Amino acid sequence: MIKFGPSGPGERFYNEGFSTSEQAAKWTKDQGLELFEYSFGRGVNLREEKAHSMRNAFNENGVLLSVHAPYYINFATPEEEKAENSYRYVIESAIMAKHMGADRVIFHPASQGKDSRDVAVARTIERLKTLAGMIHAQGLDDILYCPETMGKIVQIGDIEEVVNFCTIDDIFIPTIDFGHINAREQGSLKTVDDFVVRMQHMINVLGYERSKNFHVHFSKIQYSSKGEVKHLNFDDEIFGPDYKPFIDACIKLKLEPHVICESSGNQADDSVTMKNYYLSKLN
Repeated sequence: MIKFGPSGPGERFYNEGFSTSEQAAKWTKDQGLELFEYSFGRGVNLREEKAHSMRNAFNENGVLLSVHAPYYINFATPEEEKAENSYRYVIESAIMAKHMGADRVIFHPASQGKDSRDVAVARTIERLKTLAGMIHAQGLDDILYCPETMGKIVQIGDIEEVVNFCTIDDIFIPTIDFGHINAREQGSLKTVDDFVVRMQHMINVLGYERSKNFHVHFSKIQYSSKGEVKHLNFDDEIFGPDYKPFIDACIKLKLEPHVICESSGNQADDSVTMKNYYLSKLN
């Protein structure tokens, strides 16, 4: 089965009087959802005691956790100090993920900067090889690490690049953010086949078993000629992508990803919308 859940609980959670991550576990379950993504976007600053409390709450409610590593990661940087920081951000995220009981660490791979695309991608590949070695050496290889497709054209992370990164080591599986792809490709995702072609590329390179439960971020995203501008929710009628052909494509390819909705403020409700459509297609 495809699993669904939000990145953070969204505005309605707080409007209903809830506030803690432990409360988010039961609240997410009560929405009929199976996943929850916790963001370390501004830094890994969670206390171990809090992480253990969250683990207990999410385990008790049967909701699977993933974590998003800090946004500052850039494995293409020419500056070694910044590269060292990027390794540290992923490792710190992984250590805390294990305390939380999370099984996936999602991270932004790189930005092109002033280098040519080829140079930036090659540097990212070498740094990800180093990262994989660090993960194995520290015994953190029992969780998955998910480089994400990115929404701005100057960022490293189109679908071919991210899938290629995942050939480095089996600890890597893709996070395919279809809103990002649609933004950087100027509205390319419209039909079931548009989604099938991109997911089939992943299957062709990584194989079905590694691809079957890949990670997904999904939302509608406003874009300009430079790519992503801002996240929207499913009420938007101008920008895409639409979730229906995406789900139809997953069913066609027999894929069962973890789908995290990143709609702006409405992520839990839009997750439910996606799940209800999915269940309707199974009947």
